[in-house]
Amino acid sequence: MLIFGHRFIPSRSFYHVLDIDSISNTPPSSTICVQFSEENLDIINHASLNNISISISVNSILELIYSASLGASFIIVERNLALDAQKIATEYLYDSKILVHINDENEIEELALHGMDGVILPSAIIKINS
Repeated sequence: MLIFGHRFIPSRSFYHVLDIDSISNTPPSSTICVQFSEENLDIINHASLNNISISISVNSILELIYSASLGASFIIVERNLALDAQKIATEYLYDSKILVHINDENEIEELALHGMDGVILPSAIIKINS
């Protein structure tokens, strides 16, 4: 199980960007993070064309399917979508890893028992401005 943002476990950071220009303010080889929306398709496509690792936060199964098709390295879901998202990702052999957004490390064990790819705590996401 992947764990991002836990105080015991060193891990990569995810850099939340608002536009393509913000990407230049992230460290080399970083993973950028965006919310799935039509307005962010330019960022998502830019990342894909430039081999930039991207995580996409989604609010629905349809957004999950789009994100996987757009080449997301990680797809971040809330608890209410977690089990269905992991089932779909496993069924269709997505390259994307499903990360469940959690606020409490006590949630890790339950999610591991359900076979989730990983979890992400808020401290793993750093906001970047232009």
